[in-house]
Amino acid sequence: MDLYATMSTLRAVRRLKPDAIPEDVLQRMLEAATWAPTGGNHQSWRIITVREAELKQQLEDLYRPHWESYIPGYEAHMREMPAAAAEKSRRALEAGTYLATHLHEVPVICVFVFNPSHITFTDAELSRPSVVGGGSIYPAVQNLLLAARSEGLGCVLTTLLCMEEEKVKTLLDIPQDWYTAAHVPLGYPVRGGHGPISRKSSQQMVYNNRFGA
Repeated sequence: MDLYATMSTLRAVRRLKPDAIPEDVLQRMLEAATWAPTGGNHQSWRIITVREAELKQQLEDLYRPHWESYIPGYEAHMREMPAAAAEKSRRALEAGTYLATHLHEVPVICVFVFNPSHITFTDAELSRPSVVGGGSIYPAVQNLLLAARSEGLGCVLTTLLCMEEEKVKTLLDIPQDWYTAAHVPLGYPVRGGHGPISRKSSQQMVYNNRFGA
């Protein structure tokens, strides 16, 4: 696909078929992830491709309660939205619930892990949450998502399982000095899958020389 078309149609697809992903297709996507830039080119991240049925079920069992606890607050927020926006959010919520109850069925869950020993956290001493280290992790996640879109696969970046990091580490034999950053379910879409996205424009998001200008 044209790169701009790929980026502008990369939706969060949460309704995924259990159909197997051809190994050559999966390997192309995983290779694309490795092309992402990292600080010092250390590539201090890894992907665990979870395909074993029992492991996927256990990941779902950890994921689902966190999703279910998220729903009431989101529904309360929806009641304050205009009707059209609320309807769109309702569909997204239903898709999220589908994923939470069918995660065990997706063919592959890509678990991104990282080792902070070779990541420079230049904001570690600031009086705010540290985020800079993600610059050496999340470009690889985005590469995987874009590759999935180009291959006609559905995908979504999820982080709820990071709340169960210790259990996930035990489940997947992740070493103590490695940590979780993202979980990406991959599979062919149940419905239409990707398509035009809704985002604020660059005129709203980009300033000139000074914040707000």
